[in-house]
Amino acid sequence: MHYWLHTLRLDLLPPSVLSKLIRGTLVFDTGICSNALKSGLLDERPMFTRFDGDQVVWTDGTQEHVDSVILATGYRPNLPYLEGLGALDATGMPLHRRGISLTHPGLAYLGVEFQRSFSSNTLRGVSRDAQYVARALASARR
Repeated sequence: MHYWLHTLRLDLLPPSVLSKLIRGTLVFDTGICSNALKSGLLDERPMFTRFDGDQVVWTDGTQEHVDSVILATGYRPNLPYLEGLGALDATGMPLHRRGISLTHPGLAYLGVEFQRSFSSNTLRGVSRDAQYVARALASARR
């Protein structure tokens, strides 16, 4: 499936076209991410509890300075901790353009369905989106 989506360039169609063609959530999982987590290759932490200025506060109370926050939201974003910030629409989805928050500079999202393409919420697509988001955030910091 991934081969044909890539070969036919269907996964690069813009979200406005994709939303008319596809209904529901399509999940493609090859096991690469779960294997990386099991092996310890990825740094996995519990969700931070809150923001404090330019810091995140972790569940153990420690704080860490951050320049930007990229929320890899996955297939079905669950972002109640952003509700009070005005960063979400009425359905709880992030207010963004191509993954960059429309409401808060330095806030970005990854893995949102049709964020930039059909493959945005897949491991294949999130890599392209991550590069785009990282460049956009770095450019905004300059």
